[in-house]
Amino acid sequence: MPNRLATEPSPYLQQHADNPVDWYPWGTEALDKARREDKPILLSIGYSACHWCHVMAHDCFEDAEVAAVMNRLFVNVKVDREERPDLDQIYQAAHQLLAQRGGGWPLTVFLTPDQTPFFAGTYFPKTPRYQLPGFIDLMQNVARAWHERRGEVLAQNEAVRGALAQQQPAAGRYAALTDAPLADAVRDLAQAFDPAWGGFSRAPKFPRPGELIFLLREAQRSGNAQAREMALFSLRKMASGGMVDQLGGGFCRYSVDDQWAIPHFEKMLYDNGPLLQLYVDAWALTGEELFADTAEGIVTWLLREMRAPDGGFYSALDADSEGREGRFYVWTPDEVGALLTEEEYAVAAPAYGFDLPPNFENAHWNPVLAKPLNEVAAALGLPETVAAQRLASARAKLFVARETRVRPGCDDKQLTSWNALMIAGLAHAGRVMARPDWVVEARAALDFLRRNLWRGGRLLASYKRGEARLNAYLDDYAFLLDALLETMQAGYREQDMAWARELADALLAHFEDTEAGGFFFTSHDHEALLTRPKPGYDNATPSGNGVAAFALQRLGHLLGEARYLDASARCLRLFHAQLVQQPIAYPTLLAVLDETLVPPRVILLRGPAAALGEWTAALATRLAARDLLLALPNGLTLPAALAKPESDRPAAWICSGTACQPPLTDLAALAA
Repeated sequence: MPNRLATEPSPYLQQHADNPVDWYPWGTEALDKARREDKPILLSIGYSACHWCHVMAHDCFEDAEVAAVMNRLFVNVKVDREERPDLDQIYQAAHQLLAQRGGGWPLTVFLTPDQTPFFAGTYFPKTPRYQLPGFIDLMQNVARAWHERRGEVLAQNEAVRGALAQQQPAAGRYAALTDAPLADAVRDLAQAFDPAWGGFSRAPKFPRPGELIFLLREAQRSGNAQAREMALFSLRKMASGGMVDQLGGGFCRYSVDDQWAIPHFEKMLYDNGPLLQLYVDAWALTGEELFADTAEGIVTWLLREMRAPDGGFYSALDADSEGREGRFYVWTPDEVGALLTEEEYAVAAPAYGFDLPPNFENAHWNPVLAKPLNEVAAALGLPETVAAQRLASARAKLFVARETRVRPGCDDKQLTSWNALMIAGLAHAGRVMARPDWVVEARAALDFLRRNLWRGGRLLASYKRGEARLNAYLDDYAFLLDALLETMQAGYREQDMAWARELADALLAHFEDTEAGGFFFTSHDHEALLTRPKPGYDNATPSGNGVAAFALQRLGHLLGEARYLDASARCLRLFHAQLVQQPIAYPTLLAVLDETLVPPRVILLRGPAAALGEWTAALATRLAARDLLLALPNGLTLPAALAKPESDRPAAWICSGTACQPPLTDLAALAA
C-alpha cells in the first residue's frame, strides 16, 4: 500500500511511495509526531538520479525487515535535496561536523524531535559490508542512545548547534581590497592541478566550472598564460573523456577515475549550463573544433531530451536503467561490430577506444575520444575527410541503436535555479556562436519561468504537473537575475529589464542581511529551521551570494543604481576575509572582487535594429569577460541610464564606472 509520499510531486519521493517504510515528507505532521511520541527522526535526503540512493533503497527501504525497525523506532522523513536545498545544506554541514568527513547522497541523519542532528552518515547496507555497519544494527544503537544516554545526546546537540552557528560569516573589520586573492587563487589551483589529465583533484573528479571560468577571466585580466593553459587543457581532457556522452552530447555529473573516462552516469541540468558557457568561451578564444563540438553536443542533448512541452527544462537523467548503472550508455565490441560496416568499425574502434581493454564493468566500453581522427586516418591510409565521414556514419548508427534501449528515468520537475543556469549558458552560447535559434530557446525558458513561477513579486522554486510550489531560495533569485542580464546581451527586451529590477529589489527586501551584509539562503519569511545559512563558497553550483553580488553589481552599473552597488559591496566585504584566506573556494566572489576593483566596461549600441545585428555579430567573439554589451534598437522605451539618442545609423557608447567616451559611429573603430 502506498505511503504518504504517493501524493508528492517530486519524482524522487515518488520512487519511495511504495516502500514498506512509513515515510513522511518534511513538514509539520512529521515534526509534531516526533515531539508527541518522543521519537527521533530518521531523515533520508537524496535525489532521483543518484545511483547510491537507488542502491540503499534496494538494500534497505524496500526490505520488510529493515522497514519494520524503521517504523518501530523512528519517524521517517524523506527529502528531495533538489526541492529542499535549504535542508540539504544544513544537514550536510551537520554530517561534516558529526562524521568528520565530507558528505554526499544518500544522506542519512538521525535528529532529535527539535530537528538537531545527533548521528549522521551517507549510504548504509542492510548487513555489514564495505567496512560499514549494517543498517538494522545501526538504527538499534542510535535509538538506544536516544533513550538511554539522552543527557549525552542533548549536550552534544548544544555543541552541534553552536558549531553550525559559528560557520556563518560575521561582519569583520573593513580591509582594503586588492587583486592579491586573484593571483593567489591561480597559485593554489596550480598546486592542485593534474598535469596529466587536467582538473584539480584526484578521483572522483568533478568538472568544477566555477574554477575554470575564473581561470579564463584571470587569463584575460592579467595575461596569465598558466591560468589560460590550465583551463584549456582541462577542458580538452574533459571533452575527450567518457564523462561526456560522446554519442548523444551533454556531461555527466562527475568521473570516478582520474582520466574523466567513467562517470556515474547521471546527467544534471545544473552542470551543463555553466559548462556550455565555458566551452563556447574556449572556442571563441582558440577556434578549436573540439570546443565547438562539445558546446553543440550540450545544446543538442538539452533540446532533444530535457526540454519540457510547456517550457523550461527538466532537472536530471538517472544513472541507472534496467537496474544497472550506465546500461543505456555502454557497449561491447560485438554490439558495435554488428551495427557497423567493416570500414566504419575500422575508424570507430580506435577513435572511441573499442580496440582497447574494456574500461567499464562486465567487459563493456564507455566511448571516449581515445585517438585523434587525424591519427586514425593516417594509420588507415585514409584522407581525413573520408575518416570523418565514416566516423559520423558510425556514430549516427550507434546513436539510433541506443535509442531503442530502455531509457534512464527523467526527473521531470523544473527548478527555477537550475533553469536559470541553463538559460544563461544558452543565451551566452547563442550570442557568441551566432545561433539565434539558441537565443530563442533561452527566451522561451525565461518566459516559462515568468508565467509559471513568478507570483505577486515573489518566486517559487519548483514546477511539476502544472503546479508551482515551494518558497524560492537565494539561488533562484540570484541565478535568474544573472540569466536575465545574459539574455539581454543576446537581445534586449524591455520586459526583461523590468523583471531584472523587480528581482533585484526582491533580493534586497527578502534575503539581504542589512546589518552584517550578504544574503541568507532562505528568505526572511521562510520556515524556521535549525540554522539559517549564508553560503559564500562555490559548490556544485555557484555561490548564491557570489552570483547575487555579481549580478547586482552589473545591474547597478547599467542603471546607475547605488542601492544595488552598495548591496554588492556589503556582500564582498562580509566574505573578504575568507576570500583572502582560501580564494579558490570562492571563484564567483573573485569575479565580484575583480569588477569592484575595475568596473565592467558597458558598451551601448543604438540605431536601426538590422544594422545593430551586424554590429553585435562582429563583436561577439571579441568581448572580454568584463564587457557588458546591450544593443538597443530605435523605438524602445529605456531606463534613463541607458537612454541614448536614436539615429539612422548605429552609434556606440563605451562607459566604465561613471566615465563614458564620445560615441563611435564606425564599426571598425569600435571593433579595434
